[in-house]
Amino acid sequence: MSGSNKVLVLNGPNLNMLGLRQPEIYGSMTLDELHAFCAAAAAEVGWEADCRQSNIEGDLVGWIHEARTAFDGIVLNAGAYTHTSVALMDAITASETPTVEVHMSNIYRREEFRHQSYIAPVSVGSICGFGAQSYALAIEALARR
Repeated sequence: MSGSNKVLVLNGPNLNMLGLRQPEIYGSMTLDELHAFCAAAAAEVGWEADCRQSNIEGDLVGWIHEARTAFDGIVLNAGAYTHTSVALMDAITASETPTVEVHMSNIYRREEFRHQSYIAPVSVGSICGFGAQSYALAIEALARR
């Protein structure tokens, strides 16, 4: 852990389309607005947020590895990779950085394939269904650990 009260907020595939893609599920907040929201939520608990997004699994893996020495926690919305990525699961395990899985929608009220998560078993917790507030709850939970 870095000891500097820094959280890495990672968003996976298609989250760059927030505000445009299925607003009835994901709301109208854009990714830039979500990142500003996360920075404010982190500041409220005395932390700093570094927010990133990629549609590329390897980028996410590399950033998770980076977290091992540069961050005190990870908030991860892996998007569809949640349900498919052993690579992300292994990266979280290797990083040894406390990670909270987040989803804006309640994945358990959606298609059955979304009920499976490769991220949850290696995370300290999972928060879903509260829109952008899921991120704020995750940041607060990490700060209180």
